[in-house]
Amino acid sequence: MAKTTKPTIGTYIDPLTDFAFKKLFGSEPNKDLLIDFLNGVFRGRKHIVDLVYNKNEHPGETVNEGGAIFDLTCTGNDGEQFIIEVQRGKQGNFKQRAIFYTSRLVSEQAPKGKRSEWAYDVKEVYLIALLEDFSLDVGNDPAFLHDICLSNRETGKVFYEGLGYIFIELTKFVKTEAELDNDLDKWLYVLKNMSSMDKIPVYLRKPIFEKLFNIAEYSNLTKEEKTMYDTSLKRKWDNKAVLDYAVNEAVKEATKEAEHNKAVDIAREMKQDGIPIEQIAKFTKLSVQEIEKI
Repeated sequence: MAKTTKPTIGTYIDPLTDFAFKKLFGSEPNKDLLIDFLNGVFRGRKHIVDLVYNKNEHPGETVNEGGAIFDLTCTGNDGEQFIIEVQRGKQGNFKQRAIFYTSRLVSEQAPKGKRSEWAYDVKEVYLIALLEDFSLDVGNDPAFLHDICLSNRETGKVFYEGLGYIFIELTKFVKTEAELDNDLDKWLYVLKNMSSMDKIPVYLRKPIFEKLFNIAEYSNLTKEEKTMYDTSLKRKWDNKAVLDYAVNEAVKEATKEAEHNKAVDIAREMKQDGIPIEQIAKFTKLSVQEIEKI
């Protein structure tokens, strides 16, 4: 059984917990934090000057149609829509879920009346996902940021810019303080490490990060917010304990299987050399019955 680790409360809240992420980035007074983060994510390709927060729950149009619940969703100054998600731990069909989420926002743009007047004037839709404890299935690619769009498979030329997926693998972001080259680097470093800091570093002494650290200071939370954060942090650590246990058990099982396969190979060679089965069983720890079937 997984052993639960008691959460450690530091000077600053962990921005990757459910409560903290919405506290820091999900309210109107703090939208400048989200705007600055998103501009860092798009690295100059887009420049967002304002955001309007939208509803996070998008039910299906019929009773039998599946709905979607986002961590955060908002609309930019040019009408483009953003879904911001924090994914903690590996999830089945994650890529398919990303497609479903963005498709829901695209389909909701269709007017209920005469569509001929609309002429399919679809606004841009982007999903930005922070992956905390797992990686995408991208082989040995060491990159921590994956900027995905619709493109021609043969030429690589972009087919459509208005639908995009940006996946950020935080496990692969291993830059040190001295290696932080741009605003995105600083944001990702803060998201991963702020909960273990006891003060804002000198290199982050700019208004946007000073505001972030002030809001994130645990002592500045109300009593109710502290309770909500403690619960959120405990849930995160409980989930991590379960995941760690599953990983450890999988490693043990894989090691056990590898050792067994090695013993079988040795037993096969010993049989070919004419060594008695009883002696092989004593050496390899395999049963006589198993050795006889080799």
